[in-house]
Amino acid sequence: MGRKLARESAMKLIFQLELTNDFSNEAVDVFIDNNGFDQGERAYIIDVVNIVRENKEEIDCKIEAHSSGWKINRLAKVDLSILRIALYELFYREDIPIKVSINEALEMSKKYSGDESTKFINGILGTIVRECPNNEE
Repeated sequence: MGRKLARESAMKLIFQLELTNDFSNEAVDVFIDNNGFDQGERAYIIDVVNIVRENKEEIDCKIEAHSSGWKINRLAKVDLSILRIALYELFYREDIPIKVSINEALEMSKKYSGDESTKFINGILGTIVRECPNNEE
């Protein structure tokens, strides 16, 4: 399962960190230590959290700019977490194809959110990808 499990776990961790407003290394370590991740999964999750933490303002600005007037603080935290993971993959990982990142984000939204959220996330990601100068779809 590898990357899929790591992606979902990273989404859950980012969701947890957002809810508790605690993006500390200690909170990340507790989550990692309490789950049986292999080395690849651990590396992915830690990379996601570090990149999102370091670039949260920029990532959230992109989300907000493409969310049809919705402010970041009004978005469902699950949807926000999914979008942050997707943008991490789109802008900070060259080894993950754009279509895979979008598809995985939509699958997570179907599993953890609802139909309207899936459409909303698809719309935001589609707009961002179309505007991206290095679009390799």
